[in-house]
Amino acid sequence: YAVGGGLFIIGLFFIFSCITNDIPYPYQPGDILSIEVEGQERASDDGSAATIIDNDKKTVSLFVNDSVNISRLKITRLTVSPNVTLFPDSAACVDYALFPRKGFPSLDSLPQSSNTRMNFSVPVKMRLKTYQEYDWTISVKQVIHREIDVEHMVRYEIDPEARNVIIYVAKNQSLSTIKVHKMTLGGRYGKVYPDPASVFDFSSPRTFMVYSAGDDEKGTRWTVSVFQTDEVVKEISSVFPMVNKAILSGVNPTKGSLSIAYKQQGTATWITLNPASVSEDGTAFSATIEGLSPATSYLYRVSVDGQPGEELLFTTVKALPLPNGSLDNWSQDVVNPRLFYPWGSGEAPFWDTGNRGATTIGNSNSVSTTETATGMGLAAKLESRFLLIKFAAGNIFTGSYVRTDGTNGVLSFGRPFTSFPTKLRFHYKYKPEKINRIGDEQWLSLKGKPDTCLVYIALTDWDGPKEIRTRPSDRSEFNKNDPRIIAYAEMISGETTTAYQQIELTLQYRFLNRIPKYLLIVATSSKYGDYFVGGEGSTLWLDNLELLYD
Repeated sequence: YAVGGGLFIIGLFFIFSCITNDIPYPYQPGDILSIEVEGQERASDDGSAATIIDNDKKTVSLFVNDSVNISRLKITRLTVSPNVTLFPDSAACVDYALFPRKGFPSLDSLPQSSNTRMNFSVPVKMRLKTYQEYDWTISVKQVIHREIDVEHMVRYEIDPEARNVIIYVAKNQSLSTIKVHKMTLGGRYGKVYPDPASVFDFSSPRTFMVYSAGDDEKGTRWTVSVFQTDEVVKEISSVFPMVNKAILSGVNPTKGSLSIAYKQQGTATWITLNPASVSEDGTAFSATIEGLSPATSYLYRVSVDGQPGEELLFTTVKALPLPNGSLDNWSQDVVNPRLFYPWGSGEAPFWDTGNRGATTIGNSNSVSTTETATGMGLAAKLESRFLLIKFAAGNIFTGSYVRTDGTNGVLSFGRPFTSFPTKLRFHYKYKPEKINRIGDEQWLSLKGKPDTCLVYIALTDWDGPKEIRTRPSDRSEFNKNDPRIIAYAEMISGETTTAYQQIELTLQYRFLNRIPKYLLIVATSSKYGDYFVGGEGSTLWLDNLELLYD
């Protein structure tokens, strides 16, 4: 028996030694899906991005302000493709042994002993490993905002490489009595010595020591020169009309006494704006005219030292209502009666849900209900369920469901919209369950915790609707820090509410000089539902959504 067994083993050896291992490993992508660091901000004030991820080139470009030390920069969020192990550059890590080996949606999801700080003084390499290996390069650029404001200034030039500044002032401005209102050569968070406001004589070039934030030892030497010029700066003002208000901005180069007045077109009486509504910063000024009527024409004028300027015309924007904000209008698909739509039969859709994806393997989990806030009409009932093979959160959004990609959805976020609401008001109630479905191991820290619902509103100037894809290997998600978002507000709640509550979300406008093109409102019963994470049975009821224009 022993001999026979030995011959059997020898025979197997010869058989398997003839078999080559030519079965390829399955392809699994190694992509950085999102990354955030402390001190992050847009590359410029025109809405450019704070993070640029290029999956083809495997590069990430990050932009931070001058308040942080990029040699010890903390990564606060790093999400990656499923089943990825992280191998950061050990030389760049402040503590390589304590750097996470898996992606993390927030620092709260990491052990307290973790250390995500890295030295980004030069581009950093990071390897993402699945069955394959993917080498990424992460670069950080520090954006330093330098501003100059001098009384009677015409213009200025800054050469950061040569550390040289040239300021041009009016011909009648004495170079020995220069008043400096602002000279942030070290950025918004840096320091300049001596204090430029204490220096008046610029009849010859002056030298200043400039220190970045947190650096009181290693400064750089800058030279500032002031020259007179024949160029003339006229009083300049512009207006940005909204619905019930208008934002004025301009330049007052002489720093004279400023007064702003306005009136409705066709009327005789001018209304002088309260001085408290006018803000002056050096020679620049801004003001807000409030209490205006929508879609109405007004005149305004700016006076300096009692001399009225040109009368200029503007028209406020129309207050647009929210289509089917009551959520009373619903219909069912004729061919597939399990499929519910949040619009009435024959109506043009404004809202949509993920029901077309859910009904490929189950029933709609975003439906109408007679359980409303007022006892009349209909409301939306959004329920998180596990549909045979995949977790699906109940949801509703302004936009459209485009197609189903396997068991994943492709959505179109946003509907055309060109007004300026101040708030989103609605009724809601919520029944959360404990999170028992985890789409990927990077979310394991959430298991067993109470689920949370999410409702948010965004005004954007996207060139078109935003395509959202939930397939992990081809994910495209909504980012509330998208530089194309003009205004944003959200509600996140994990509290059980057995009766409807009314809430108002106040929109925070990030830009007051850009006109919205799209309105996005999203509500979901599980905040991380797009990652297939949540609690089965978590339910959000939503009713009577309304845009307010205060």
